[in-house]
Amino acid sequence: MQLSKSFAMKDLGPAKQILGIRITRDRALKKLHMSQEQYIEKVLRRFNMDKAKEVSSPLTTNFRLTDKDCPSSEKRIEEMDRVPYASAVGSLMYAM
Repeated sequence: MQLSKSFAMKDLGPAKQILGIRITRDRALKKLHMSQEQYIEKVLRRFNMDKAKEVSSPLTTNFRLTDKDCPSSEKRIEEMDRVPYASAVGSLMYAM
């Protein structure tokens, strides 16, 4: 059964974006590229990380945090407590 027999439809051409995912298609090479760059940029802005410095790999393998890596002043501890890390990590993992 064709959907157009049951529903009013309009051909908008090839999809370029759906559910916030940008779609690029190369029919000649039979390749489809999907990008969530806009979503990730939105998440970075939401958590005030859009101006953060890029790195290829933030930590080395088997890296362990020590007490020296943790904030020691009361002011820094309060600042860190206001950062919603679990929400930020969860939002970025959604893109995976």
